[in-house]
Amino acid sequence: MSAPGRPALLLLFGLAWAAVSSACSLQIPPHQEVARVARFVAHQCDWASMATISTHKPVVGQPFSNVFSVSDGPRGSSTGVPYLYLTDMEVSVQDLQVNPQASLTMSLAQTDYCKQQGFDPQSPLCAHIILSGSVIQVNGTEADFAKKALFSRHPEMMEWPKDHDWFFAKFNISQVWVLDYFGGIKTVSPEEYFQAAPRRKQN
Repeated sequence: MSAPGRPALLLLFGLAWAAVSSACSLQIPPHQEVARVARFVAHQCDWASMATISTHKPVVGQPFSNVFSVSDGPRGSSTGVPYLYLTDMEVSVQDLQVNPQASLTMSLAQTDYCKQQGFDPQSPLCAHIILSGSVIQVNGTEADFAKKALFSRHPEMMEWPKDHDWFFAKFNISQVWVLDYFGGIKTVSPEEYFQAAPRRKQN
């Protein structure tokens, strides 16, 4: 390529990179701030893969992973607590009735972030979290909040069959695992997780 043509090509590359950067609306916290990253992922994700211990033949006693819609609060109002809308008719919920212990995984691969950055879903740079804990039903004012949290982000839920005896539940976190960078998975205590804010407050 001729020397006069190189500046124009570099300018085009620069403009293309700027366009990609501006198109990515998600600003993930620095990877050193592990608890904030965990809270960020939990608030950005609308669904999760939940693994229970199966009570159904022929896989009794084995891990059983299933997809659930979740919300830790309406957009912009993160609590860090993943809420779920469940029915006893669901196979994983039947597992939880025998053993409420479960594992919940959420990944930014479900957002536009990883695709825009060119990160494969399995790449550590495509941040994901794994929550260990248990699923418990909520009632009263917490159920009212769970309803608001879930229905604001999953409005279709309002039309789901009423005869399925739906109830609100939360994932009670006992440990948080974070993979968002090279060097291996990191752990965050529930206390650190809930004290962190997914976004820094503006002065």
